[in-house]
Amino acid sequence: MTTTTAAPRTERRRHSVTHRLRVAAVDRLTDDAVAVTFAVPAELAADYDFAAGQHVNVALPGGDGVRRSYSICSPAGSGVLRIAVKRIPGGVFSSHALTTLAAGDEVDVMTPAGRFTPSFDPDQAKHYALVAAGSGITPVLSIVATALATEPGSRVTLLYGNRTSSSVMFLDELADLKDRHPDRLQLVHLLSREPGSTELLSGRIDGERLGRLLDTLLPPETVDDWYLCGPYELITTARDVLSRRGVERAHVHAELYHVGDPPPAIREEARLQAVTCAVTASLDGRRTEVTVDDPDETVLEAVLRVRNDAPFACKGGVCGTCRAKVVDGAVTMERRYALEDDEIAAGYVLTCQSHPTTPTLEVDYDA
Repeated sequence: MTTTTAAPRTERRRHSVTHRLRVAAVDRLTDDAVAVTFAVPAELAADYDFAAGQHVNVALPGGDGVRRSYSICSPAGSGVLRIAVKRIPGGVFSSHALTTLAAGDEVDVMTPAGRFTPSFDPDQAKHYALVAAGSGITPVLSIVATALATEPGSRVTLLYGNRTSSSVMFLDELADLKDRHPDRLQLVHLLSREPGSTELLSGRIDGERLGRLLDTLLPPETVDDWYLCGPYELITTARDVLSRRGVERAHVHAELYHVGDPPPAIREEARLQAVTCAVTASLDGRRTEVTVDDPDETVLEAVLRVRNDAPFACKGGVCGTCRAKVVDGAVTMERRYALEDDEIAAGYVLTCQSHPTTPTLEVDYDA
């Protein structure tokens, strides 16, 4: 049984919604990456206002219905909505972007989301350290540029790993930032498949190399906040190294790439804990009820059966688009990569990873 009733309206829509935007420009970054700039009409400017580090989810009109998540690479406050797309083998949107997409085309774009976002204040004087690999530079570039523009007293160190110099995304933009802020931006390129300027900078950002970089270039005690963006191995390695150096977890923020399916044991454990449940979901001022009686069905999948406007993108626990707050009841999550510890403590879950463990469950997407 499914019912939908009106609920008190929130003052501001908290979850992402989709609008069709025109492509303003497609610029080549490397052989396998482009930057896509969208034209945002004046009436939607407030909806697409973003914080440094946020992302948007995109889909091709009339496509396969699958959404892809891409970080915004332009500085916050610039009024420019720009993403970077790197080719993924078999990727529908990335292949289209690199071969076919052109100015004037239209794309379905969700409003910005994500909490990989520093809280900038012109009166702050901080040292931000960022570690990125490959296309992980996309949100990091926005954070670096915004920090330098917003906080005159702050400085930034960026460790950026790539395979070769020709694969470095935003090479010119980074060099320009370094030229404009020579005393406030320390830019360190590491190359894994061609010699760098020194042995230390010639190789992957693994645990051993990161430890040496901290010893010689970036003493952890001088850093206020860390921002990590890249594949799973880089994030977990960097977290471990920083933890051993005494850096508190609250000062380490991370954004992951897609990490694949969870181990079968984790999925089976979640499945065994799941129970038949009457779910109530509050979304955009409406309360909808739906029953979950399949242990393999997530809360998001159940809600989508009756509310096609439920927010989601990756369905892999990485992007955080499907985040909601548990008002009553409980769930077990297969994965929680997109949530910080304080969010979980406050009752937030990723509905794409959640299975009910109580007979009734109420979640609020507007919270």
